[in-house]
Amino acid sequence: MNDISPYRIDVPQADLDDLADRLGRTRWPDELPGAGWDYGIPLARVRALAERWRDGYDWRAQEAALNAYPQFQTVIDGQRVHFLHLRSGRPGALALLLLHGWPGSVLEFRSLLGLLAADFDLVVPSLPGFGFSGPTRERGWDQDRIARALADLMTRLGYPRFGAHGGDWGSGIARSLGAVAPDRVVGVHVTYLPTPGPAAGLTGEDLRRAERTAAFAANRPGYQVLQATRPQTLAYALTDSPVGQLAWIAEKFTEWTDPASAISDDVLLTDVSIYWFTRTAGSSARLAKESSYGATCPVPLGVAVLPHDIVLSVRPLAERRFDIRQWSELPRGGHFAALEAPAELAADIRAFFRLPLGQDQGAVTSSST
Repeated sequence: MNDISPYRIDVPQADLDDLADRLGRTRWPDELPGAGWDYGIPLARVRALAERWRDGYDWRAQEAALNAYPQFQTVIDGQRVHFLHLRSGRPGALALLLLHGWPGSVLEFRSLLGLLAADFDLVVPSLPGFGFSGPTRERGWDQDRIARALADLMTRLGYPRFGAHGGDWGSGIARSLGAVAPDRVVGVHVTYLPTPGPAAGLTGEDLRRAERTAAFAANRPGYQVLQATRPQTLAYALTDSPVGQLAWIAEKFTEWTDPASAISDDVLLTDVSIYWFTRTAGSSARLAKESSYGATCPVPLGVAVLPHDIVLSVRPLAERRFDIRQWSELPRGGHFAALEAPAELAADIRAFFRLPLGQDQGAVTSSST
């Protein structure tokens, strides 16, 4: 089945009423005096967000803003795939997949779209198991299977060649696309690239980054352990309690971002709302259990490092595994690059896909600006 049909977000009013009711009946936990962030996201912060979500936040306005973009759905490998599709109108424009991660969504790219749409045909999917693609329905939806599904999507849309950009899971899936469709993917650009490896011979900043990556791997955060081992158990709490879902995601938006980033509470609440209304807390977490973390990528790779990301890539280690064609150290931003530094990220993406990526890949498009 290759049918592609238009899609429009339309959350039933009953779901909005149910959310307001649940928020009004929240059973709040205690908190140790002066705990701050030592035990997790503070109670005062979650209360303030929950109050805003219930009484001041306007989902319908956010829904309308998302519906301003052309959206579609199709079924691939038995799974619904929702995506935004913006055509540049410029003949021969390169198609570019924009791939989010967890706890992100297509919302992440809203500021980026206007910066890239003149020169690229943009395809922005909700990853299978996330958001408007809905929950996955069977085992085996790892990042390689998602990559194969997205390669199929690009075939259905008529793109024999395309590029891919991603952060978080989107980075791994973009690299997997390079592995499953190397004759079609002209290049991959990422903002998150863990670089484990021996630190021998590294000095200065490279050594500090390698040590930080090793420490992160040796002491995996609690959220990662839970999602990679017990996603079903976690899903009961996050699917039943909106404040539970809110706290689970809001913590990451604080800890993983540049302190100077101005991500509004309404943007955060829209992202949380997408997970809540689509009931994809559990299925999005399952990706961590299904997947490995060693995606190869035989096609040219561009890396943008943001100074406040979870871990920072080490170029000498990355070059042992990948064909690095562009390496950029962006001046600001953290894990949610498209939300935090859209102008810098757009410029880096455009610069990468202007590079000659090899005769076997074909020429890349040039910018009209």
